Amino acid sequence: MAQKLKMTALGGLNEIGKNLYVYEFAGEMLIVDCGLAFPDDEMLGIDLVIPDITYLVKNKNRIRGILITHAHEDHIGALPYVLKQINVPIYTTKLTAAIISNKLEEHNLLSTTKIKTVSAGDKVNIGNFKVEFIRVNHSIADAVAIAITTALGTIIHTGDFKLDTTPIEGEMMDIVRLGELGKKGVLALFSESTNVERPGYTVSERKVGESFDALFKDCNQRIIVTTFASNIHRVQQIINSAAKYGRKVAISGRSMENIMGVAQNLQYLDVPHNILVDVNEIGKYPKNKICIITTGSQGETMSALYRIAFSGHKKIEIQKGDRVIISASPIPGNEKGISVVINELFRKGADVIYEKLADVHVSGHACQEELKLMLALTKPKYFVPIHGEYRHMRAHVELAKMMGVAPKNAFIADVGQSFEITEKGAKLGATVPSGKVMVDGLGVGDVGNVVLRDRKKLAEDGLIIVAVSIDSDTGRLASGPDIVSRGFIYVREAEDLMEELTEVATAILQKYQDYRKVDWMTVKNLLKSSMSDFLYQKTKRSPMILPIILGV
Repeated sequence: MAQKLKMTALGGLNEIGKNLYVYEFAGEMLIVDCGLAFPDDEMLGIDLVIPDITYLVKNKNRIRGILITHAHEDHIGALPYVLKQINVPIYTTKLTAAIISNKLEEHNLLSTTKIKTVSAGDKVNIGNFKVEFIRVNHSIADAVAIAITTALGTIIHTGDFKLDTTPIEGEMMDIVRLGELGKKGVLALFSESTNVERPGYTVSERKVGESFDALFKDCNQRIIVTTFASNIHRVQQIINSAAKYGRKVAISGRSMENIMGVAQNLQYLDVPHNILVDVNEIGKYPKNKICIITTGSQGETMSALYRIAFSGHKKIEIQKGDRVIISASPIPGNEKGISVVINELFRKGADVIYEKLADVHVSGHACQEELKLMLALTKPKYFVPIHGEYRHMRAHVELAKMMGVAPKNAFIADVGQSFEITEKGAKLGATVPSGKVMVDGLGVGDVGNVVLRDRKKLAEDGLIIVAVSIDSDTGRLASGPDIVSRGFIYVREAEDLMEELTEVATAILQKYQDYRKVDWMTVKNLLKSSMSDFLYQKTKRSPMILPIILGV
């Protein structure tokens, strides 16, 4: 039987987020990344979205491990949910391993999960796979690309990357090793596509440090900076500027405190002695001697910055003249939330600096020239774009063709669709179960499209409950119909409408003399349709109608 190398994405294609890629060869499977996505506006009440792992659960005895490229939520956030069903070792770098350990400890999974720490440059044999971890630059430390070698050849999975020739910590992306693999021959490249629409190169992280320096210099007010907690290099530059201009630093936000603690323990952060102060102590220092680093760069309603802006923080209150620096760009869909926070900060008298006003943020993702460089270094025979919406992947394919990939060898797959390579060639293959699993509180997957549709209808048009009691002995109407409105109309201001609605319901109920001989579901459906038609005719609204028939 011909050997076959197969890649199936259970997330991360035609979308940004929930990255999870499955590589299969000789009866064994490796998972690369295990991320979540955040709900969109249509997912009312949903906390998180994770990939459907039905395919993994069905094949869990074949899975040899999970390889993690870096510690962002869209690459590690689904691990606690996946590991409850599939107990396999995790292979990743030191900082990523520490952040994952904290996450698993919260879910009581740390003691049962084997995490194997590797370094960039390490090579590990995992079943039929030879795996190599290759250093790349990103907006979090310890990010790696992964080369997987099988008897068919070597494939490269880039993870999220950029080329930063002047990184804050460590070295630049290992282009030498990527070039060596390219010379030996790369069978397929799976490359991220997030910034493929942007020409040129991604700006170095050091550019943000220069902007911080200018904003801290000669500032006589208190400075509050918000950024992604995981962007340790950014946090380092904030601390550097604060130290340079004689400011103490206070930290606010649970995720910021957790990740800073991990980074300090592993010596990824260089924090000068005595510069950190407790947030309770900030009132003891002059305004020009304090800097607060906080979470909330995406306008999240429970974040520290949101609570500070809307006077809900117990220890920090915006004062007139405070300089607030928002060192992040909005994730698509978060623009409105951030705008609300910025407006409120301005309203309270703060001086707000954000991406449109100054160079206080740079992307962690490769732009066109870096994506072309990756293609030039690796010289892949086959190319599959990942980590992007359809337009990103389409543009990336065109870029690959420009760099010499044969048009017939560039493929755009979809979530759940396999990409298969044999000695005879490559093709898109069969699909496996895939999709979105929604997490609502402690419920995982118990909220589906039907529930979301109901929630949307309730949010848009409200609810009408019609309650009826039936005498179990005689089969006659005992009481009702009683009508309750929730989120549809204020009853006292629409008494005439509610009386007419009661008459419509009564007319339906009076058709039946003995309810012991009637299918109650038929009556409920008649009540729904008649009341719905009446309300739409009168109000042009369609509330959810919930009939309740009780035997007494």
